[in-house]
Amino acid sequence: MQVDFYHLTTMPLDRVLPQIAEKIVSGGGRLLIVAESERQRSAIDTLLWSYSTESFLAHGRAGEGDDAAQPVLIAETADAANTARNVALADGLWREEALGFDRAFHLFDADRIIEARTAWKALADRGGIERRYWKQNDNGRWEQAA
Repeated sequence: MQVDFYHLTTMPLDRVLPQIAEKIVSGGGRLLIVAESERQRSAIDTLLWSYSTESFLAHGRAGEGDDAAQPVLIAETADAANTARNVALADGLWREEALGFDRAFHLFDADRIIEARTAWKALADRGGIERRYWKQNDNGRWEQAA
């Protein structure tokens, strides 16, 4: 199980999340995007339809259609009705349920850094978990820091 901590410093979530989702889907995987706030889930829904002028990312919102058929599903909880093995915690809140996936993306900004550090430390002594901490350099590129 791999947990990737993405510290958003120069690029906001709306630029990072679609890139992650595209990579997973293009590789044949599925993604569950989790956000507690209805407002944020709605914003992510709009984002995935409009983030690029050349394309969109097929997705759905949990409970609004055929969840099982969605390559990307946006939900309030970490329940993968689309059988995703990847989860993106888009609201910066760690959830223990993320450990039931093959890979978790914990996306957080300065407002959630304390919670992210707590989750990082809590996962340190757990067997079978590979932690990675990614930060953005001055050019906006991701660098593995830990």
